[in-house]
Amino acid sequence: MPIITIFSGGFCQENPIIQEVIARTGYRRIDDDEIVAEASRRSTMAQSKIKRAYSSKTSVFNKFTLEKERSLSYLRLAVAELITTGNALITCFSGQLIPAHISHVLRVCLIAPKKYRTAAAAEQLGISEKDADRLVQRREEDCAFWIDSLFSNGDPWDPILYDIVIPVDKMSLQDAATLIADNAAKDILQQTADSKQALEDFRLAAETEAALVQQGHAVQVSAKNGAITLTINKHVLRLNRLQEELKSIAEPIGGVKSVATKTGRDFHKTDIYRKHDFEMPSKVLLVDDEREFVQTLSERLMMRDMGSAVAYDGESALRLIKEDEPEVIIVDLKMPGIDGFDVLRKVKETHPEIEVIIVTGHGHEEDRQLCMDLGAFAYLQKPLDINVLSETIQQANEKIRQRKDEKENS
Repeated sequence: MPIITIFSGGFCQENPIIQEVIARTGYRRIDDDEIVAEASRRSTMAQSKIKRAYSSKTSVFNKFTLEKERSLSYLRLAVAELITTGNALITCFSGQLIPAHISHVLRVCLIAPKKYRTAAAAEQLGISEKDADRLVQRREEDCAFWIDSLFSNGDPWDPILYDIVIPVDKMSLQDAATLIADNAAKDILQQTADSKQALEDFRLAAETEAALVQQGHAVQVSAKNGAITLTINKHVLRLNRLQEELKSIAEPIGGVKSVATKTGRDFHKTDIYRKHDFEMPSKVLLVDDEREFVQTLSERLMMRDMGSAVAYDGESALRLIKEDEPEVIIVDLKMPGIDGFDVLRKVKETHPEIEVIIVTGHGHEEDRQLCMDLGAFAYLQKPLDINVLSETIQQANEKIRQRKDEKENS
């Protein structure tokens, strides 16, 4: 039987329509939450981090952590594993991960004018029309981002992406469910030997991609009849060495018959390919009102394979901490407005697991003692010795990892 995917703009009667389709077909519903849970189990990444892959907002630390790329690879693998038994109805974002060349998939879009969805959101959630409009707009932005990131198509409702587009404001849910169920029963959508092989190739490519990204490599992966092709889209100084390393990871995977590498269309751009070392500190936030100093510091840390983001005042730092949860914060003690003391106090109240390193050119012993009492990891004097700072960050990172390991093993 074919696989059914249903994507919607939200508040489009998706749940009653899906329930009606399930009642008519006997299919098993697989939603984003189940897929995220499976991806988390396979990757050991937190579900909250994986779920962010669906969102239009990307962490400022992503180029150092590869969290979005890692999340996508494990989401693909989870989808591929969960649909191998057939009779699956994939709802919401995850169904879009199934490649278009798998022919036994019925792709459905449920949509309605924004005014309709806003009214439905206000009624269902008991909120004001203004709040409902914001909610629908946010959903639309996430849908647009998701489709654009997968297909380079900024229109999430483009009919070219679907087999059926259903305007729910013009069709009853019973008629919509009938249309979906009847189309799923058509001969053209039944599994064939070729479509089964395409599904297995999707699973194999997803498994290979996950294995590569777990080793710090972000490359495009495709498969055909067990033959893997790896596409490198960034310039590489030692291409042959990278190709051999990629092959050494991919070739032992069960089901892989061969591995070939090639360069993609972006290979000759100035961006340099970088293997990511997940053991190195990659979520360091630098906070200092001296812009030139903190930018230079960020560059020097990057040269040591430490990923960092920059904030120029305490208020911006606290906002970024709330949104992106850095692991180590290096903050200047004396800043206008919200200073290092304030940042340290707030962080330890709300995110005690974050390690804070205080730096200052004007501190006294009383300041140092107060900072350590408030929970600072270290207190360093300017001008900073980059080697001492790097070692201190490494020590803070090691403390964080030990704490995570203890939590996982408890």
